[in-house]
Amino acid sequence: VVDTVTRLATRVSYGATRGIAKAILGWSPSIESIELLVIGLGARAPAFVETHGRLEDDGEVLVIELDGKAAPMATDSELKARRQKRKRKKCKSNDSCKCQRHRGRKKRKGKRKKPRKRGNNSKNGRSATLVAMYTLRKMEDGKLHGPINKKVWGKFDPRNDMMTWVREQATRRGFGPDTNKTIQVVVDGEPCLRKRMQELFPHAIFTLDIRHPQERLWKLGRLFHDEGSAELDAWIAPLNTLLLDGKIDRLLERLRDMHASIAKRGPGTKAKRNAVAAEIKYLEKRQHMMDYANWRKQDLVMATGIIEGACRYVIGERLDCSGMRWCQVGAERLLQLRCIELNGDWDQFIDWTSAQTAHELTQEKTVTIRGKPPKKQSASPETSAA
Repeated sequence: VVDTVTRLATRVSYGATRGIAKAILGWSPSIESIELLVIGLGARAPAFVETHGRLEDDGEVLVIELDGKAAPMATDSELKARRQKRKRKKCKSNDSCKCQRHRGRKKRKGKRKKPRKRGNNSKNGRSATLVAMYTLRKMEDGKLHGPINKKVWGKFDPRNDMMTWVREQATRRGFGPDTNKTIQVVVDGEPCLRKRMQELFPHAIFTLDIRHPQERLWKLGRLFHDEGSAELDAWIAPLNTLLLDGKIDRLLERLRDMHASIAKRGPGTKAKRNAVAAEIKYLEKRQHMMDYANWRKQDLVMATGIIEGACRYVIGERLDCSGMRWCQVGAERLLQLRCIELNGDWDQFIDWTSAQTAHELTQEKTVTIRGKPPKKQSASPETSAA
């Protein structure tokens, strides 16, 4: 039962898990029990991942992609409202009526919600850092094929802790600090992320996801030409060619000439000058990560499509659905179990967990399958996000 319901819970909501388990087994634990089973089993997930060593038939080029996505966390007021005992309210117009249609209508009458201010994000999200690690192997055609042994892992811990974990995992896979194998780190250009990863992987190839500068060039072009026009395509084409060829010096020179040619006075000229200046600054800071022509010859990775897809699928489709609000401990444990399931390691994880449990029982230790309810954990933003 624990195996079935927790595995289902990594794919669908707790309510749907209960319905599916009941349809298959004829019985199911409550939604609250399923949540506690996920928390209890998920507590063993990090220790299981630490048992991984070198993977069989791995490639010779290690690729690391990092990104993040936020999951909605419950506020203190939401937690208080959801945890209090709820009374069934009767219809005021008819005492014998217990339908939901009129319930609360009198209470809401005359009240009006205050409109949120512009920029106010009601999601109250907490970002999880997600990493995808896989290898590539050069075949007879001279190209790098893969991904091989792709593993995705995520945590709500600080990014520095996550990046330290990435370094440890790379070493376990045979790509230690002194390795002469190729390691490529593909990122979205965030300065603090790149700086820390360069400290941990000083000999790695750092690549800026090519889609980011391309999107910025298109956004810049829309200030000068209409969306979808032939003039916009003609404006973008030579700049995109310089970008793909890795001729960033010439691209910067074109942008500087463009900046100098924009009039200092006139409608819309200030926005254009600021946008071009921002693009120049962006490219100058990341120029050493944009040797795309050389990396294309080596058939290396040029975009973070795998990790961006993983963020949408691993986090977005399970933790960021409509109406969901999480405590951090619940979101963290479910995220890690979902990674194990999607990595294809679930059966191995259950076998390892069973062996650990049996070993603890032989030592006469108290073994708890279910975890502690989130409401018994600290609700501070640092430990259990509101």
